[in-house]
Amino acid sequence: MPADAELAVLTLNRADELNPLDHDTIRALRAALAVLDAEPQVRAIAITGAGRAFSAGGDMKKYLSMQGDTVGFPAFLSDLHTLLTEIGAAATPVIALVNGVAVAGGLELLLGCDFAVAAESARIGDAHLPYGQMGGGGSLTLLPRAVGPARARELVFSGRLLAAAEARDWGLVSQVVPDDDLQAAGAEIARGIATRSPLALAHAKRTLNAAYWDGTAVTAGLRLERETASRYFMTSADAHEGIVAFTEKRSPKFTGR
Repeated sequence: MPADAELAVLTLNRADELNPLDHDTIRALRAALAVLDAEPQVRAIAITGAGRAFSAGGDMKKYLSMQGDTVGFPAFLSDLHTLLTEIGAAATPVIALVNGVAVAGGLELLLGCDFAVAAESARIGDAHLPYGQMGGGGSLTLLPRAVGPARARELVFSGRLLAAAEARDWGLVSQVVPDDDLQAAGAEIARGIATRSPLALAHAKRTLNAAYWDGTAVTAGLRLERETASRYFMTSADAHEGIVAFTEKRSPKFTGR
């Protein structure tokens, strides 16, 4: 970030693995967010991905061992929820610059940001169920509030991905820009934000989010989602089969157990 820039950009940089959200990455995002939110010259924070993905979600290879960890896996989900809460609590606006695929945990990160701008090539969806997984990081709670319950059910049950324009029409992203203009769009937004009173903006964001998080069942929904996902992942043969099938590049064979 140049010293005189209003926009700080956090880039998920494991492009060869589609920028998975593992526990270390979540911790790093939390730490960076805390530092940048305390910097007065930073008027907006953007999260984006390197390469062709924003984020394809959790690290499926690590999930094979992690989902059997009765301490580590719930802690991972808890830290992801804490990250989303901290994004909402930050005085600085946090923008998702969706440069490519945003699925599973990538969708959850997008939903946690204040708003999102997508490149034309972006593809956005939940994509947990096709491989025996379920949302645990906030998608099942936050998605219905973003697009409505019926569309949320369709997106979750089908596992399909939305093109950028359709994601905009559904309300998942605020605008769609050519791929090469994504960073410039983020910088332009930050320049506009920089003309506002930082104190007024922080108060407005806090009030908007208080009505959203505290005045509804969001907090209880996130807790139910986290607890249900933890139990399912740690006890279900289908959850394990889905991950094995993914790593072996074959179709999963589910048994309902």
